[in-house]
Amino acid sequence: MTIEELFVDLVGTDPVVQGLAGGLVIAFLNFVGASIVLVWRNPTEKWLDAALGFAAGVMLSASFTSLLLPGIEFASEPGYRALQLGGVVLAGVVPVLVGFFLGVAVLDRGERWVQYVGPMISNRLVPNSETQTDGGEDSHRHAHFAGSATTESGSVKARVMSVLLFTVAITLHNMPEGLAVGVGFGSGDVSGGIALMLAIGIQNIPEGLAVSVAAINAGLGRRWYAAVAGIRAGLVEIPLALFGAWAVIVAAPLLPYAMGFAAGGMLYVIGDEIVPATHSRGHERVATLGLMIGAALMLTLDVVLA
Repeated sequence: MTIEELFVDLVGTDPVVQGLAGGLVIAFLNFVGASIVLVWRNPTEKWLDAALGFAAGVMLSASFTSLLLPGIEFASEPGYRALQLGGVVLAGVVPVLVGFFLGVAVLDRGERWVQYVGPMISNRLVPNSETQTDGGEDSHRHAHFAGSATTESGSVKARVMSVLLFTVAITLHNMPEGLAVGVGFGSGDVSGGIALMLAIGIQNIPEGLAVSVAAINAGLGRRWYAAVAGIRAGLVEIPLALFGAWAVIVAAPLLPYAMGFAAGGMLYVIGDEIVPATHSRGHERVATLGLMIGAALMLTLDVVLA
């Protein structure tokens, strides 16, 4: 029995239910990654950079093999009901590119929006200089927004502020991942959906670990954050996977746009967040090797499950 047949036997043939199952799987694996800190208490920065590089490689390969190229192929088929804008038929690569740049724009604006969340919630309890979130510094360590530089009297409020900002920033990164899995199943390509589910689920493990370590460095408890990380991931990945599957079934012409959107969001996270973070602490070589291994794994999954 193949993996595809086993998945269909367990979940059924409804693409929406398959999308929901995919969202549950990737959210669970994120929780598994976040929980590793309970047993691996002090992972080194070198290992974390290698793990994040691996996650970036998986996302990079998945963006092309499971989203962009299939989206272009779908929008190029004779039976594709293309949208029209001013007499111009949006088919072929065009709808994928439109979705791609929309995904980039949403993630870019979301990253910039995060820096304004803190002052709105806390009435500027945290100085602006401590709420830098626009790429650059250390992507998966957003918990340093309100780190140890705060005064003792404001440390409790600053820590709460740190948790809020941290949660919002990381949730933005999970959005395109959940959407990609849902779109994959909604397209009707079960094998492609499974490949995306496994790939994104696997990369969620090191990502969840890195996020937990960053939270612990900010002073959050191991058990508390490990539990909340799974809930936080599920709150965004599961509904978006469900929505992605439902949306492309109800409006099939939107599939190439959705695929491009998910790919654009993931590639933005790689370029703006993961690569700068993994190349900022002197571990560029292991991070690059991790990226290569992750890309190779995703390519293998795509071929094996085709």
